[in-house]
Amino acid sequence: MNIPALTEQKQRLIVNNVLKACEDISKLNKTGYDFLYLANGFIAHYDINGFKDHYSDNTPPLRADIIYNQHSNQWNNFHPGQENYEYYMSKKSVYNAILEGLVKG
Repeated sequence: MNIPALTEQKQRLIVNNVLKACEDISKLNKTGYDFLYLANGFIAHYDINGFKDHYSDNTPPLRADIIYNQHSNQWNNFHPGQENYEYYMSKKSVYNAILEGLVKG
C-alpha cells in the first residue's frame, strides 16, 4: 500500500507548528505531534499531553532533540521507484525545513 506524500500545505502546517512548539511546547498541536512522535528518536509519551509534559520543563529542549535526531530522520534507505519513496522524501523535506527554521530562529 503506497502512502501518499505530504501535501505542501500539510508540510507548511507541520513546520510552522513544530517551530512554535520549540519556543513554547504548549503550542504543539495534533499536526506537529503526529509528525514528531513518528520520527526516529521520539516516543509518543502515551499522547500529546504526555509529550508536552516531557518537554514542558525544557530538559531536554525539544529543539535539541530535533537537532540530535537529524541524521536518523533523513530516510536515505528509500530510493526512487520504491514503494512510499515520495512519502518519506516529503517527511525528509519537513524535517529539514524544521532544522532550517531552528538555525534561522
